[in-house]
Amino acid sequence: MLDNFLIQLFHEGKCMEAYKVFGAHPEEYNGEKGVRFTVYAPHARSVQVVGDFNLWDGKLDYMERYTDGGIFTKFIPNVQEYQVYKYRIETSSGALIDKADPYAFFSEMRPGTGSKYFDLAGYEWMDKKWMKNRDKNFHKPLSIYEANLGSWKLKKEFTDTEDGEFYSYEELIDQIIPYAVDHGFTHLELMPLNEFPFDGSWGYQATGYFSATSRYGHPKQLMAFIDAAHEAGLGIIMDMVLAHFVKDGHGLHMFDGGCVYEYDDINRRYSEWDSVYFDCGKEEVRSFLMSAVDFWADIYHVDGFRFDAVSNMLYWKGNKFIGQNDGAIEFLKRLNSNMAEKFPAVMMIAEDSTDFPYVTKSVADGGVGFDYKWDMGWMNDTLRYFKEDPVYRQYDHNLLTFSMMYFYTENFILPFSHDEVVHSKGTILDKMWGDNDQKFAQVKSLYTYMFTHPGKKLNFMGNELAEYKEWDERKALGWDILKFPQHDSFNKFFRDLNKLYTTHDAFYDDYNPDSFKWLVVDDNSQSVFAYARMNPDGGCLVFVGNFIGNQHEEYTVPVPFAGSYKEVLNTDASEYTGSNYINSRAIRSKKGKVLNEENYITVKLAPFASCVFEYHGDETLNGLRKAKAEAEAKAKKEAEEKARKEAEAKAKAETKAKKATEKKTTVKKDVQAKTKSDTVKKSTKGAPAKRTATKKAADKAVKKASKTTKKSTN
Repeated sequence: MLDNFLIQLFHEGKCMEAYKVFGAHPEEYNGEKGVRFTVYAPHARSVQVVGDFNLWDGKLDYMERYTDGGIFTKFIPNVQEYQVYKYRIETSSGALIDKADPYAFFSEMRPGTGSKYFDLAGYEWMDKKWMKNRDKNFHKPLSIYEANLGSWKLKKEFTDTEDGEFYSYEELIDQIIPYAVDHGFTHLELMPLNEFPFDGSWGYQATGYFSATSRYGHPKQLMAFIDAAHEAGLGIIMDMVLAHFVKDGHGLHMFDGGCVYEYDDINRRYSEWDSVYFDCGKEEVRSFLMSAVDFWADIYHVDGFRFDAVSNMLYWKGNKFIGQNDGAIEFLKRLNSNMAEKFPAVMMIAEDSTDFPYVTKSVADGGVGFDYKWDMGWMNDTLRYFKEDPVYRQYDHNLLTFSMMYFYTENFILPFSHDEVVHSKGTILDKMWGDNDQKFAQVKSLYTYMFTHPGKKLNFMGNELAEYKEWDERKALGWDILKFPQHDSFNKFFRDLNKLYTTHDAFYDDYNPDSFKWLVVDDNSQSVFAYARMNPDGGCLVFVGNFIGNQHEEYTVPVPFAGSYKEVLNTDASEYTGSNYINSRAIRSKKGKVLNEENYITVKLAPFASCVFEYHGDETLNGLRKAKAEAEAKAKKEAEEKARKEAEAKAKAETKAKKATEKKTTVKKDVQAKTKSDTVKKSTKGAPAKRTATKKAADKAVKKASKTTKKSTN
């Protein structure tokens, strides 16, 4: 029976496993084996299951209304795998419409539109070690090969009158997987694998969000393909579209005659691609989409998702001037939070061309919660620069320097995706200025700049071949061009460059500002750039790019460390059909102030060439910082000791002066006391003599008086 707890979460917009309730699941009911079909159709009067098992007559297979919340369910015995079915829905107006199962696990090959019953259980995965050790590669190399499985190679190409023939998932195991590994890629990004009706949409207008496309085989063959990729050390990223879906009548649009998945407001319902926007403010839609992502991560062991058209979810119709789509933003935060908790090693990647803030900051920290974001600004500025006549590049120098002004605001991926090689935009090679030889020289410099610039890497299939032919989903890549030396050597160059990137840790600690340092940033008159990529505890590589046709015999490049610099890649090397104007010997740095560095090297630069030098020496960024910190600490300690001694000397002097002052004061007081004492003594010494004289005078007077008295008496 149905899981009531999951149903409750479904209506609350919190369900990550709605596919365990809805769709077609094997079940034993009343002792009989069969399949339980369950669908969400809140506006329907009634729903029937019709299919091969009842000859498309659903009168005996009306579904039961399970709850008042619009859920219908039906157990049907004896349903066989691969049998086709649909839901026949009676709308509120009484009309009957046949719809594919939104939660079907398999579907008919187009132009068929029915769902197929398929039991996903039973596949034995062999990737336990991979699943245990995988992570989001923040501090590891991440070089993505974006591919369309149908047109990477074709058994038979399409024509205007005949259908082509695809390779199956299993057949591609021995082809695209070893090819990607041999070329140094870490992950395959597969254009949408969920079912879609029109080849020309490339899967970006889907109907079956839980249904692996039948173009290349059945679901367990896809599981085997992903399992083999993991065994080979190759991760799988899948493109998904959560913004909008196809309008085709058998799909989600007006599913039960009402707006189940889309906006009720017709002004917000339809996109510029003639598709239908999901109403991500509806809780059941949120559960549907979150469950779709969970499904591919859980059932198929997908390692990451690249979400298309995120701009059109952050803003209404992708236009910031219309305003933010708060319902969709809340949905994205909820999705990313739940995925981070349940699948902490699965990457969540946004294709977003807006300046909406904090797309890759965690939800807890106020962001949207994606792990990575495509750097569309870098892509557009870079390609614009390389399209320009070199004469004018000096005036647009900022096109290659601006990216580092904002780079650390998000976790960026640098993309040269399928969008850049279709619709008459020209291939990456064809976008370069100049004649054929100049284009090849510049496209090698372009990719060297890309792979040494901070940010993870993404390239669409065929970029590594330097094709002139734009991608066409009806035709295979131009593998035959590898018979021409320039294309074959470019393919070797691309492989070598990718392996240089993946084997030097200085290149992939991208989001640490210490890993990048401009060395030459203002030489716009010569259009030369140089920067260092560093592991603060170890390796250092220096990129030097000459992006115009001048040749330099001795170009001075400041370097961060004293030591030896060995050229490990030069786009002008003869093995890459260049003129071999290279730096064949290691270059010893010289002492001398150049720009902001204390050391420099002089290098040879061919026209339109770029080169990479690996540092050999004892210095590291953290080592220099440690030495500087120790020197500063020593100087500080010495200064403090000096200050202490000076303070002690000053205090001693002050004490001595104080004592001297006190002694002087004491002496003065002694002198004053003595003087007073002497005065007192002098005064005291004269007083007795005076008293004696007075007494004598008195006695004399008395005697005289006595004599006088006696005379009178006689």
